[in-house]
Amino acid sequence: MRPKKKLISELIKGHGVQDQEGLQALLRDLTKEVIEVLYDEELTSHLGYNPHEQNPNQDGNSRNGRGKKSVKSLFGNMDLEPPRDRNSTFDPKVIKKRQRDISGIEDKVISMYAKGMSTRDISDHIHHIYGFELSAESVSAMTDKVLEKAREWQSRPLEPIYSLVYMDGMVVKMRVDGVVRNMTVYVILGIDIEGNKSCLGLYVSESESSKYWLSVMNELKNRGIDDVLIFSVDNLSGISEAITTAFPSSEIQKCIVHQIRNSLRFVPWKERKAVAKDLKKVYTAATEELARQELETFSKEWDKKYPHIIKSWKKNWPELATFFKYSKSIRKLMYTTNTIESFHRSIRKVTKNRAIFPTEDALLKLFYLAIRDIERKWTQTIRNWGAIFSELSIFFEERVEKYV
Repeated sequence: MRPKKKLISELIKGHGVQDQEGLQALLRDLTKEVIEVLYDEELTSHLGYNPHEQNPNQDGNSRNGRGKKSVKSLFGNMDLEPPRDRNSTFDPKVIKKRQRDISGIEDKVISMYAKGMSTRDISDHIHHIYGFELSAESVSAMTDKVLEKAREWQSRPLEPIYSLVYMDGMVVKMRVDGVVRNMTVYVILGIDIEGNKSCLGLYVSESESSKYWLSVMNELKNRGIDDVLIFSVDNLSGISEAITTAFPSSEIQKCIVHQIRNSLRFVPWKERKAVAKDLKKVYTAATEELARQELETFSKEWDKKYPHIIKSWKKNWPELATFFKYSKSIRKLMYTTNTIESFHRSIRKVTKNRAIFPTEDALLKLFYLAIRDIERKWTQTIRNWGAIFSELSIFFEERVEKYV
């Protein structure tokens, strides 16, 4: 038998381990002994001399017995005897003076909360795995510590220029003044000039207006954004006016996918496929001029049955047709909000267990944790970014060159 296995076998036999409870007790005892050895080594390093030796420093400091301390560990409550020094200047690192929990439970609770588990489910899970009685209220208190970080994140400085900024919303239910209401969480994603993607912020509102969106635009400017080359947005009420006011040089591209969905909304199922096929000829045209021709052809075919479709496309055309002057690589980034919708799907995986958010703080807390996990996976730049940025640098030469 190898030395390590032999030692473990002797420990198990010596402690009479026969079940998981016995194993927990053994691990607790071993952890206690290791910690107290580390305590003693830290104190020796702090004092500068070994036990039973004379203090060479002549500073009057020396060992002064042991104290008592109870901490919570993964193996249950543990009673420790940390060593003390006469001058009370010893500050151990292995377990700090006022630290009462070495289980790492708080990090585990926050991680589970970020995956969408409810406070009650987390409480039950902790009890089942670790044997701790952790109330749902305690879980909530632990996750509340995230709020400060979430608020710091929401107000953090941003890059001075972004190549593209996406804006779209998702509806959630939230309790406001004792009444459950539908609230929209507007997510803003940005791609900087290096091709890196990040979430710039979250904004919760019950309604949309130019005034509301202008306040959002101004907040982005106050956080450091000087310029945005292209905004890719849904047809949000008042958004275009706000963007034009705050960032007058920015181009606006309204989402083609949303436009199609709105167009097909009142088309009977039996004709939906044919209408969608004819609309596809419009937005896949090689040039804006060809797209206009296809739109006129569509109008002649369908205007009598569905006049609302052609009316909507013509009304929004200046901001639907922005992408036609760009190559396919940039068009793909611009004319759909697929980037932000994919982001929303990841968020919904976490929020699906939350029928109602009790407060805006609860919403911010969970969304922030979910975003943090999503952004950890964004380790690469946008595909083919070198070619994309070269093209943007030509179209927006004067605006880009001062930031490169």
